[in-house]
Amino acid sequence: MDTLNQTEIVFDDLGPEIVFHMYDPKLNFRAVAVLDNLNLGLAKGGIRMTGTTSPFEVSRLARAMTLKNSLAGLPFGGGKSGIMVDPKGMSMAKKKAIIESFGRMIRPLAPKYYIAGPDINTTEREMQWLSEANGSWDACTGKPANFCSSVGGKKRCGLPHELGSTGYGVALATIAALEHLEISVAGAEIIIAGYGNVGVFAHKFLQEQGAKIVAVNDSSGTIYDRRGLDFTKLNDVKQKTGSVTNYPGGKKLTREVIYELSADALIPAAGTDVINETNVAKVKAKSIIEGANIPMREHYEKMLHKKDILIIPDFLANAGGVISSYAEYKGYDAKRMFKLIREKITPNTKEVLEIVGKGTMMPRDAALKIAKARVVAAKKK
Repeated sequence: MDTLNQTEIVFDDLGPEIVFHMYDPKLNFRAVAVLDNLNLGLAKGGIRMTGTTSPFEVSRLARAMTLKNSLAGLPFGGGKSGIMVDPKGMSMAKKKAIIESFGRMIRPLAPKYYIAGPDINTTEREMQWLSEANGSWDACTGKPANFCSSVGGKKRCGLPHELGSTGYGVALATIAALEHLEISVAGAEIIIAGYGNVGVFAHKFLQEQGAKIVAVNDSSGTIYDRRGLDFTKLNDVKQKTGSVTNYPGGKKLTREVIYELSADALIPAAGTDVINETNVAKVKAKSIIEGANIPMREHYEKMLHKKDILIIPDFLANAGGVISSYAEYKGYDAKRMFKLIREKITPNTKEVLEIVGKGTMMPRDAALKIAKARVVAAKKK
C-alpha cells in the first residue's frame, strides 16, 4: 500500500522522543519540531517552510537526520522542524515576523536540546533572524559568514549552506558510486532533478571532475543536452531568467520526464517523494544518489534495486550540510569545513559499498545497519 497520504507520526524503538507543536494566533501559522533521538547528542536538523509540510513529514525527516548524523560520525541526534505556511508571494517583513516568532516559541528546545538549520525556503538570512529572536547564537547553524559571536575569547562565525556544503557532499557520493560501478567520472552522464542550492553545487563540483550534466530541471521544466550543460552558463541563465529551461541550445522537456531519462547517475535534489508510483517503472539511470531528503519511499528503492540500479540513500549522500553545521558549531572556517566533508562522505560511502559488494544487499540496508548500531550503542553507555 502506498502511504503518500499518511499523516500520523509513527513511533518505534528509536523515537521520536519529543514532538513540540506551536501556533501563533496573531500571525496565523502552525509549526512543529520533532526531536527523534538524542542518544548521540543534541538533536540537529533544519527548518522546512512550506504550505504542504506536516508533522508526519517532519517526523520522517527527523528520523533521516538521526541516521545521517550517526552515519557521519557526528555527536548529534536527529531533529527537524516544519513551519506550515507557504512563503511564496509573502513579503519579507511577514516572513521575518514568522521566523522571529518561531525562534521565540522554540526557546524551550533550542539550543538546550535542539539546534535548527536551513532547509526548504529557509536560508542564512532566516537563520540570523531566528538566532537573534531566540537570543542564542547556538540556536541554529547555517548563519551568514559575517554573523559572528565571541565565546570565551574565541570568535565563531556562520558557515552558510550557500557555500555549497550539501552539493559538495552529494558530488563526492556520486563519484564513489560511479567508481563502484566501474564508470569513469570523466565523461559520465549525470542528471540533476532540482536546481536549488544542492543541485547547483553538485553540478559545479561534478563538472570540475569532468562529468557531464546532461539534464537539469526546476519548477518550469527540464533542459536536456547530451553534450553537457555548462555550469557557469546555466547558473547565469537561472539567476537572470528564473528558469533553467531558458538555457540556449538545450532541448526543453516537461518537468517530470527527467526521471525517465537514461544516464549513469540521477540526482534527485529537491523535494520528497519525487520518484513514486507514477514514474518508478520508467527510471533508467544506472544509479541514483539521493541529494534530497526522502526522494522516494523504501519500497520503491527495493523495486529499483531489483533492476540493478545502485541507490545511495539520502542520509549518506546529502550529509555534507549537517557536517557543515557541525563545523560551524565547533567554530571551524570554510576550508576546514570542506576538508571535514571530504574526510567523512567519501570513506563512509565506500564503506557502505564495500559491505554491499556485488551481492544483493541494498546500500540503504547496509548504511542503516551501521547507523542504528551506533545509536543503540550510545544509549547503553
